Amino acid sequence: MQAPTPGGAAEGAEPPSTRATARAILVIDDNAQLRALLGGALAKMGYAVTSASDGGEAFEAIARQKFDVVITDLLMPEKDGIEVIGELRKKQPEARIIAMSGGGRGSRDQYLSTAKGLGAHAVLGKPFSVSELNAALESVSPRP
Repeated sequence: MQAPTPGGAAEGAEPPSTRATARAILVIDDNAQLRALLGGALAKMGYAVTSASDGGEAFEAIARQKFDVVITDLLMPEKDGIEVIGELRKKQPEARIIAMSGGGRGSRDQYLSTAKGLGAHAVLGKPFSVSELNAALESVSPRP
């Protein structure tokens, strides 16, 4: 995700007060800076954000709470995003999933295609902008 522009961290996003209820989002990424940046942008958009550093922490959060949307990195230590998608499909099949990846040993597009095939509703290639994030959110979970 690219750094937000001054005064535009959530450009085009509705202020939280215009939403009936905050939607619960789980952000899973092993990069602490990206988790913080995503969490801040999503909170400014009016979402209730929970963060996890890997699939293990994500499974604990999923056991405690229902999420409307889960945004997960695919390549992480411990349990990866592919495992998260599989587990989420079983435990919270109504949750909408956005997979993100910058690639690794394979190409970014290969990882994202695999995630889509396993049940991700949308994908984001890293780096991505706040407007791309917002578009992915709108595509999986339109605002009321």
